[in-house]
Amino acid sequence: MKQLYDVLIIGGGVIGSAIAREMSRYRLKIGVLEKNLDVCCETSGRNSGVVHGGFAYNTDSLKAKLCVEGNKIMGQLSEELDFAFQRCGKVLVGNTPEDQESLERTMKQGKANGVSGMELIGKERLHELVPAVIGEFAMYSAESGIVDPFGYTIALAENAAENGVDYFFDNEVTAIERDADSNYVITTSAGTFYSRWVVNSAGLGCGKISELLGIGGYKIIGSKGDYIILDKRTGPLLPMPVYPVPSNTYMGIHVTNTTDGNVIVGPNADLTDNFTYYGVSQENMDYLASSASDLWPCIHKKDYIRNYSGILPKWVDENGAIQDFKIEVQDLKAPRAINLIGIESPGLTAAVPIARYAVGLMAEREKLTLNSSFNPIRKGVVRFAELSKEEQNLKILENPEYGEVICRCETVTKAEILQAIHNPLGVDTMTGIKYRTRSMMGRCQGGYCQMRIAQLLEQELGKKEDQIQYARKGSQMFFGKVRQEVES
Repeated sequence: MKQLYDVLIIGGGVIGSAIAREMSRYRLKIGVLEKNLDVCCETSGRNSGVVHGGFAYNTDSLKAKLCVEGNKIMGQLSEELDFAFQRCGKVLVGNTPEDQESLERTMKQGKANGVSGMELIGKERLHELVPAVIGEFAMYSAESGIVDPFGYTIALAENAAENGVDYFFDNEVTAIERDADSNYVITTSAGTFYSRWVVNSAGLGCGKISELLGIGGYKIIGSKGDYIILDKRTGPLLPMPVYPVPSNTYMGIHVTNTTDGNVIVGPNADLTDNFTYYGVSQENMDYLASSASDLWPCIHKKDYIRNYSGILPKWVDENGAIQDFKIEVQDLKAPRAINLIGIESPGLTAAVPIARYAVGLMAEREKLTLNSSFNPIRKGVVRFAELSKEEQNLKILENPEYGEVICRCETVTKAEILQAIHNPLGVDTMTGIKYRTRSMMGRCQGGYCQMRIAQLLEQELGKKEDQIQYARKGSQMFFGKVRQEVES
């Protein structure tokens, strides 16, 4: 017997998971179809992790409105959902009269957008805020901040799941039709699903899903940005993100502190039609380091620990001009389908307001009944390294597995790894454990702990060695045993 959902959400990244959580406030049967094996494998986990103020976007745009709203509620969300967020501020650094004029325009736009806490500061104040920075003046945004993008996305998804939302991983949507009852029939790589409503929050795949819904005409291009991650040794030298004066379409190569104490350099912005390639060339790394050093001269190869890249889905018109967020229901072409197009930056900051906007479109078309059992509180994996010595000792007394360190670089214990393995979403990849605990994210990038984590996955989940996957389908860690015991 087929199961009929009230809502199926296509795409389980930060936007899809935010929508799932907001919809779970109501008495609805909700499912999320995600083509990857976790919720933060693409744009949601491959970005700068900056909580934007909202001054960089055109007044009266959805980007501006929803970004400002998202910035204001991020503190409350971090308390409810137990993810890392710091309202550390941000500076946009200038040197020339043209830079000064640009920053004045940016401040004017920010005030029109409802942004607070902005001020133009001179060289002395700039160097009080960021001693190592190079610049003559800056715009200081006190309300900007940083967030753990993995932790935020996972928290939204886990809270949604705890409130009854079903997550289906490894389910790439291949076809969408309507049946005789006008319900949606969604075919995926793993099966067939049925729903009254559909939400297209497919990120990089939003154009494809929109076409399958019968809503054509959206041109989506990819903007690929490369990054370098620096060792935590550099963290104390950067108390807040440092940006150059932005252009109309690009915030520029910047340096960003992270909630875990590292520094990120980048991104550049290269147009691409390949939405699956995340390689970073040496040429691009050299360019990032050289450009960012003009702002912050603390970038040295000895501190590089990893690189990565992310791709933003940008909706452009026939002239190539980047468009605003599109969040719509086209009742004639695709009734009961909420279509989200071009959700790029500041999508991370604006995720929950975007979700509330989408739910509002649904509420305009049918009566929604509140779910009296909705619980907004979610607790993540305990971070042993962040506890005081007294708290650590109490944890070890309660559970001796807190006394066994698996990841030395980040001081992640066996108890934390086990919590992550048994996560509410059922994610069982190596990166799934990495993103939930910070294991394998330190200086050695898993050189010490990776094999031990793989062994725990085998033991806890009853997996064979050739079933352990790193991140994506087909990314097996092992194809058999290195050594076989030989009977004598």
